Amino acid sequence: MLRKSWVAVLGALAVAIFTALTGMNTDAEPVRIGIVTDVHAHDTNSPVEDKVMTNSAERLTAFVHAMNGWPADAVIELGDLVNGAFVMGAPPGDPTRISQILAETVALLSRLDCPLHYVLGNHDMYDLSKAEFLAGIDREDKYYSFDLGAFHFVVLDAEYDPPGEDYDHVFMRVKGMIPPAELEWLRGDLSRTDSPTIVCIHQPLDSEFDPLAGGPPVANNHEVQQVLGESGVVIAVFQGHDHENRYAQIDGIHYVTFAAMVDHTEHVPPTWAQVTLDATARTITIEGFGLQSNWELAY
Repeated sequence: MLRKSWVAVLGALAVAIFTALTGMNTDAEPVRIGIVTDVHAHDTNSPVEDKVMTNSAERLTAFVHAMNGWPADAVIELGDLVNGAFVMGAPPGDPTRISQILAETVALLSRLDCPLHYVLGNHDMYDLSKAEFLAGIDREDKYYSFDLGAFHFVVLDAEYDPPGEDYDHVFMRVKGMIPPAELEWLRGDLSRTDSPTIVCIHQPLDSEFDPLAGGPPVANNHEVQQVLGESGVVIAVFQGHDHENRYAQIDGIHYVTFAAMVDHTEHVPPTWAQVTLDATARTITIEGFGLQSNWELAY
């Protein structure tokens, strides 16, 4: 009996030493995250852009059923939940109806059986202020962080003008930035965690040029990249905005741009991703649906 006790103690000690040396949590369960971006919910299609937006309810319903059936531990919506009143090739109509479109879209997502996190997108600010949008999604914070399982998550807000003021009823605006106060908050937040961290943002931090932005879609993207790289804890950045799959690695950090849910080619199945984060295997597994690609990433 005594020998068995010592074996158990030595085994536990070996696991503790292995965990300390490798940074792996051998007891951590994988975390399952649903990702959806660029829904562009609207009551009018945009024929010039080939955006079919009037089927967003059908697409989101399929997404919610898939997340509840998987099941997801949390869902992150990466911005541009609604489109804004103006669409190319159709009359804009009354912009005040965007609040109702947002309410109907949020009601669909409320059927999720797991926590839901929203990232602010540029289209979300076209006909709404941040205060109006946040009220519509029943949230208070523009940027924040949370922990789930063995992982830390950061939700960033890039919807600011060059002086660092909130975008508010901007009609059309692509370029954003992370203002000094948020950047300082980010630096402090990352310094207080040892957990592998996922950063979520709408406009891609790794993109250097967007014709509509006249430069990087996040104006101070290099400054933000430096903060992430110096933290030593960020393993990936999840982003939307570009509507297409893209992958890059900067300073050992995975930058993943997810495909949009909005229908650019009618009758394509709804697009989203199921992401499994495994702290023991140190992997990020992205299973894509619709136009979303699959990726298997190590960190």
